Amino acid sequence: MSSIAGIEIPDSKLVLEATELVRDVTDDLIYHHSRRVFLFGSLNGKELEYEPELLYVGALFHDLGLTGGYRESQQRFEIDGADAAADFLRSHSIGAAETQLVWTAIALHTTPEVPAHMAPEIALVTAGVEADVLGLGLDRISAAERAAIVAAHPRPDFKNQILHAFTEGIKHRPATTFGNVKADVLDRFVPGFERTNFVDIILGSSWPE
Repeated sequence: MSSIAGIEIPDSKLVLEATELVRDVTDDLIYHHSRRVFLFGSLNGKELEYEPELLYVGALFHDLGLTGGYRESQQRFEIDGADAAADFLRSHSIGAAETQLVWTAIALHTTPEVPAHMAPEIALVTAGVEADVLGLGLDRISAAERAAIVAAHPRPDFKNQILHAFTEGIKHRPATTFGNVKADVLDRFVPGFERTNFVDIILGSSWPE
């Protein structure tokens, strides 16, 4: 079992096959980001009891919906990744409760605050994402730990590259960004994008009053 920044990487058949699957269909950007999400999430969860294998699968699959295989999808990219993870877990005879846990962790990973009040595996996927993408919670992770993680999973020009990946992964389904932080991405990088407005939906509904 290998270790990065003091975090042991599970070496079960489930984890090895999840790694192989995700490595085959993602580029270096998404793969290394996803592994960092697992590691940062794990470091944020030192005081919690959670199942490392489930956290690992949640982290590895969380951005799968941004990859080329989903360029025709019209559902939220988070759900694409969640569905793919659930299919993978069911194919390995993982129970319904555990599968639902991972599905929820991925589906909610762009929803601020709510995951932190849910099961540890759900909370820690989001914590890992927030640490790697937004820099949140890095004060709880030592400089040495951060350096070890980045040495194992580099992040060259990560800010610009991940924004490009977000844009490419969702620009063909702009309506799915309603109520989601990803609307900010399309607003910045896709000319002509118009946000769906919640107030307009209410005022324009079929109710007469």
